[in-house]
Amino acid sequence: MEELNSEELFALWSEFKDSHSKSAKDRLLIHYAPLVKFVAGRVAVGLPQSIDQADLVSYGMFGLIDAIDKFDLDRKIKFETYAISRIKGAIIDELRAIDWVPRSVRAKARVVEKAYQKLEAKLLRTPTDKEVAEELGISEKELQSIYSRISFIGVVAFDEVISGGDKGDGSVSIGDTIADKRASSTNSFEREETKQILAQAINKLGDREKVVLALYYFEGFTLAEIGDVLGVTESRVCQIHTKAVMQLKSKLAESERELI
Repeated sequence: MEELNSEELFALWSEFKDSHSKSAKDRLLIHYAPLVKFVAGRVAVGLPQSIDQADLVSYGMFGLIDAIDKFDLDRKIKFETYAISRIKGAIIDELRAIDWVPRSVRAKARVVEKAYQKLEAKLLRTPTDKEVAEELGISEKELQSIYSRISFIGVVAFDEVISGGDKGDGSVSIGDTIADKRASSTNSFEREETKQILAQAINKLGDREKVVLALYYFEGFTLAEIGDVLGVTESRVCQIHTKAVMQLKSKLAESERELI
């Protein structure tokens, strides 16, 4: 990042918000640009090689620009926290728009999700790998292979919109835990309700799944670093992450059905 002390940075923000100075905005973009590379690198984990990280960075820059334009200096959060969510959202939106996931992989993901949902409703608890494999009529080894093949969907899935539609229409993404003061009271209530549902769903996960989600999404660990902590390979962490996302989506779907 451009070397600016806290006073210089605050002065730059004040100049931009007061006068919409293009030069001030450009300096802010330069200062925070490394955030985009950081987020793009994390999103790139598990994506197919056909997805160029440079493209992810370019998608993320639109999110950074949007974050700078919309950030409220009176908010009691750091800009970096706010911007990371916007940057990731911009990247995810573009990935979804270009429909980068093969149909066969999407189909496998849907089959596994339905198996989880069916077993959750039947057993009233999180099903084991053995139970999911039996439901699908495959071995546990084959199930782990499926997790590996759909793992790059999981990285994106955690940030997909729960209620469908675009983020711009007031929907809430699973990974978004930042409330917007400018949102309507109804949207604010829905966000809080969503967070509560998500927290309850995470608490019902197994210990390893909870550790992986906590370290990856909240502590900023890479999958390789998480593997070192758990004493397993990076590919195994990717499988655990995918499994956790599948379980969360199943629990969230169940919660939505109960509200209908």
